[in-house]
Amino acid sequence: MIRVLIADDDPVVRAGLTALLSAHDDLQVVGQAENGGDALSLTRRHRPDVVLLDARMPGVDGISALPHLVQLAAVLMLTSDRDPDVVRESLLLGANGYLVHGEFTPSGLARAIRDVRAGRPHFTPTAAAALLAELRTSSQAQRIVAQSTERTTNHAVYGLSSREVEVMDLIASGMSNQQIAATCFISEKTVKNHINRIFAKLQSASRSEAIARWLGTIRPGVPGHG
Repeated sequence: MIRVLIADDDPVVRAGLTALLSAHDDLQVVGQAENGGDALSLTRRHRPDVVLLDARMPGVDGISALPHLVQLAAVLMLTSDRDPDVVRESLLLGANGYLVHGEFTPSGLARAIRDVRAGRPHFTPTAAAALLAELRTSSQAQRIVAQSTERTTNHAVYGLSSREVEVMDLIASGMSNQQIAATCFISEKTVKNHINRIFAKLQSASRSEAIARWLGTIRPGVPGHG
């Protein structure tokens, strides 16, 4: 039997959820709370396995109570709040899942409760999309920082001048000599001269090899493939 506590400031929602869960023999509602403070008090008293927690409630809201509740039970956010920042904060504070009202069926709710009780996260589409966007943003930021660090390191290692660094960055971005000349307001001949010096310093025989060294795919002193 999975013991469930419902925390929501709307009594109609609490009653509806209780009725839904009572249809499942393995689920038992052991308490109802109308704010985060009551949820924490009742969780300590009844020791539920899973707390269904609304994010927005008067007084102590769900987000404020969450860090304390996760020390006592698995917490499944069950809310109308679709704000990606709220989804992210809930997960960072230890919530085991995030369901948005209107995005799950009664059987889906029961399955989500069983999942979080077993340690499996569960998300409805809005929360899943917010989580995916957060992961992509984080991954992109890490790549940008990593590439920036590599360029700074390689600038010192290879001894490129400021102009050569500028030209090499444009090469790495995929620009042609003509495009680089237009961007830097120099002639194509000057661009070629810069590239020849850059290739010599990067010990590279081709654009692709130079880019690989510049971005750190090939380390300094390691033979590349032109």
